[in-house]
Amino acid sequence: MIHCQALQWGATGQPLTPPLDLELPVGSLTAVIGHNGCGKSSLLKVLAGLQKPLAGRVRVSAQGLGQVVYLQQQQSIDRQFPLRLQQLVSAGLWRSKLPRQLQQQRLQQALADWHLTDLAERPLQALSGGELQRALLARLNLTEASLLLLDEPEAALDEQGQQLFWQHVQRWQAAGRTLLLVSHNLSGLTQRVDNALLVSRHGCIFAPLRQVLSQRATLEQVA
Repeated sequence: MIHCQALQWGATGQPLTPPLDLELPVGSLTAVIGHNGCGKSSLLKVLAGLQKPLAGRVRVSAQGLGQVVYLQQQQSIDRQFPLRLQQLVSAGLWRSKLPRQLQQQRLQQALADWHLTDLAERPLQALSGGELQRALLARLNLTEASLLLLDEPEAALDEQGQQLFWQHVQRWQAAGRTLLLVSHNLSGLTQRVDNALLVSRHGCIFAPLRQVLSQRATLEQVA
């Protein structure tokens, strides 16, 4: 699904890491960890095609519009935009060719799955951080994307919201979707994620999560 060869990214002339070689298969689930400012979000942007790499090659085997979804951090959302929660979630249907009635059924199901039905008509500015995050995640239920790039998807979620999130991660992966998620919640990852990519200015380490976490000297640089 994702193929990186000698990949470097960052500001012009200032690569954030040494060259990265990485192969991630279809249906894999990978956590991207590292300290603040190490380049985790920038890497996701490069994989999403939103930012050009400084060097090397990257190939994503997801063909067609809408096959790659990048979920940015919540603070990038304009909370003052005159949009209701239901409208935000329904944006996941923009590529759908289903009849309108079936689209509405899928929308209502997504709202119910994320416990958002009673909030459907609420404007964005009236949502709590957790409610907005669940709405952004519910939108993913409606996309046809085969690659999900999630930047701190657990941010602002309470315990119930995190349980919902990981339930959906299992469903998405079971459906053959490939997931990369940036997270600082290392303790919460250990029982849920097999592999991790540790990003640092000294180099990137891709290995089973427990192996990455056992490398204490490197881990000390992780926020």
